[in-house]
Amino acid sequence: MKYVAEANEISQPVAEDLVPTDTAVNTVEEAKQFLKDNKIKYILAQFVDIHGVAKVKSIPAAHLEDILGNGAGFAGGAICGMGIKPNGPDYMARGDLSTLTVIPWQPGYARIICDGHVNGKPYNFDSRVVLKNQIERLNARGWTMFTGLEPEFSLLKKDEFGQMHPFDDTDTLHKPCYDYKGITRQSAFLEKLTESLIEVGLDVYQIDHEDANGQFEINYTYADCLKSADDFIMFKMAASEIANELGMICTYMPKPFSNRPGNGMHLHISIGDGEKSLFHDDSDPTGHGLSKLAYHFMAGLLEHAPALCALAAPTVNSYKRLVVGRSLTGATWAPAYVTYGDNNRSTMVRIPYGRLEMRLPDGSCNPYLTTAAIIAAGMDGVERELDPGQGHNTNLYELSPAELEEKGIAILPQNLHEALTAFEKDSVVRGALGEGLANEFLELKHMEWVEYMRHVSDWEISRYAEFY
Repeated sequence: MKYVAEANEISQPVAEDLVPTDTAVNTVEEAKQFLKDNKIKYILAQFVDIHGVAKVKSIPAAHLEDILGNGAGFAGGAICGMGIKPNGPDYMARGDLSTLTVIPWQPGYARIICDGHVNGKPYNFDSRVVLKNQIERLNARGWTMFTGLEPEFSLLKKDEFGQMHPFDDTDTLHKPCYDYKGITRQSAFLEKLTESLIEVGLDVYQIDHEDANGQFEINYTYADCLKSADDFIMFKMAASEIANELGMICTYMPKPFSNRPGNGMHLHISIGDGEKSLFHDDSDPTGHGLSKLAYHFMAGLLEHAPALCALAAPTVNSYKRLVVGRSLTGATWAPAYVTYGDNNRSTMVRIPYGRLEMRLPDGSCNPYLTTAAIIAAGMDGVERELDPGQGHNTNLYELSPAELEEKGIAILPQNLHEALTAFEKDSVVRGALGEGLANEFLELKHMEWVEYMRHVSDWEISRYAEFY
C-alpha cells in the first residue's frame, strides 16, 4: 500500500491515509479463475473514440487470451477520430489485464479496458495511449498525478412531442439543491447505480440532488489519473444503462435546459511521489496550503486555459454553461473567469486546502484527452516556473467587464469556435495530443461548429419568421 494525495471534496491529505493498490487481477490464470468464479460468459473489450464514448466488442470468455495477445480487431475507419481510412489497417484493442471486472448490471458479462494498437504498436490516436504518454513525463520524475472527478448528470424523459423534461414530474422546486424529496424519489436508480459502482471498486462516499431539477451528483474517491479516467467511463456506462432499464435518460449534456443550471465535472488534482503530496505545504503564507510546485502547475493551467477549453468543454452546448453576465437561471456556478481563488467557486481554479480543483470540464469531455492536456499545461507551468499571479476571493459574477479588465481577469472562450481557435494556436496543448490526433479533433469539431451555425432553431423561427 502507498500514500496517495487526496483529490476529492471533503477530506484533506494526511500521511496516515493509505489506499490499497494490489486488488487487480495480475495473471492470466487469476483472470480465468475470476471469470469462472463470477460465471462470466462474455467479455466486453472496451475503449473510447475521440469523443470519449465507450466502444466495445463482445468476446466469449474462452477467448480472453485473444484480447490480451493481438487484441480484438476493429475496422479503424468505422471509429470516430482514429485517423484510419477505409483502406487503412485494423485497429486492435489490446486488453489491460489489471482492469478486468464484472459488469454488475449485466450478469454474465465482464469489462476489460483496452489500449489501441496498430501494426503491433501502441497507437497514438488512441485516447488512453495519449494519456499514458503524458503520464510518462511525470513517472520520469517519480511523480504520480491523482485526480478526483465529480460528474453531474440529469435524469430526463421525453414527452409525446419528443421534448425533454426532468424524469420526476414532482421535482419542481425553484431551488431544489439537496432536496430530500428530489433525491428520495429517485432512490431506485441511485441505489442500483451506487451499489454497482461499489461492486466494481469505486468508493462512493456521497450522493446529492444538485441545483437543477432532475440533476444529481455522485462522488467517489480519487485515484491515479489513468484509473480516474477509466472509472469515469465505467460510471457513464453504468448510469446510462441502469437509467435505460428504469425508463429514464441519463445525460451529461452540459446545459440540457436554458433556464436551469448546467452539468459540470469538476476535476481535483494533486501530485504525489509515493510518500507524500507534492502539492501540499502547510507553510504556504497565503493559507492555501499549496507548494511552489502546485502554484507553478496552476499557473500553467491558467496560461493555457483557452486551449484547454476545447478539450474540457468540447461541444457547442458546453458554452451555454460557461457564460458570463446575466444567466437565465438567475444563478450560475460555471467558471468563466481565468483566475483562481481560495474557496471561490466563481473562479476557474478553486483551492481546497492543499490541492487544486479545476472547475472547467464538463461530462461531455473525453477524460483521457482532457487529463493529458491538463498534464501538458501544468507541466509547462512547472518547467517554466510560471507565476499564477494574485488570486481573487470576491464573487466574480458580480463584477462588470470594466472591473474585470481593471483586475486583469480574462474570460474563457464563449463559444466552441473561439476555443478551437485558441487550441490551434497553442503548441503545448496541441502537442499533448500529437499533431495527427489534434488535426483530427479540429476537423471534427470545426464541422460541428459549422453544422450548428447553419442549423435553423425553433427560437429563430419564432423570433423572426413573422417579424420582418
